[in-house]
Amino acid sequence: MSDKKPIAGKKSTEPQGAAVVQAIPLLIGAADNTVPITVQRRTSVAPANAFRLIVPIDLSSVFHRVAPFPGVKGVTNQTEAWDHVGPTRNPQFDDGSQADEQLVEYTEGSSFAYQLTGFTNILSRLAAGVRGEWNFNPDGDGTLIRWTYEFKPLPGRRWILAGPFAPLWRRYMVAALARCLQVIESEENRSQA
Repeated sequence: MSDKKPIAGKKSTEPQGAAVVQAIPLLIGAADNTVPITVQRRTSVAPANAFRLIVPIDLSSVFHRVAPFPGVKGVTNQTEAWDHVGPTRNPQFDDGSQADEQLVEYTEGSSFAYQLTGFTNILSRLAAGVRGEWNFNPDGDGTLIRWTYEFKPLPGRRWILAGPFAPLWRRYMVAALARCLQVIESEENRSQA
């Protein structure tokens, strides 16, 4: 499938009935000076199974409040299934705030990435947005799951994100990743029983 849009007045070279994929503008580019925070954990679950279970995971079941950050209480306005590039949704946090989220990369069985923008909480004063990326790498019979949150700081705010904010956010991510692993390992055990 091509990602080219037909040019007005020109005949499309796409086969009749083929979908035209719109390019999604990415929040973060090569020239951006971002603040990445990465956590990783190993699991005995195979990469394809870990991926299959984490991509559609119920955010409220794994993103609980870890002070000073709110938990996720739910998701609204999801446009499509979270299984291909393009869908959007609005995570709702338990402090009454929300964000805009879009799935921007999806490689079946191995990785996916999303962008978060439009925060209505403190992050709106610190970052233009965030890129989240999950990678599922073979690790013996199991998987090494690596999760990165890459913050695009607002002017003059990088020092806050890279300094006092980073260890607090890493703690939030470690807790969420541990709950993700509990969910997928429990589901894997249930399916093998």
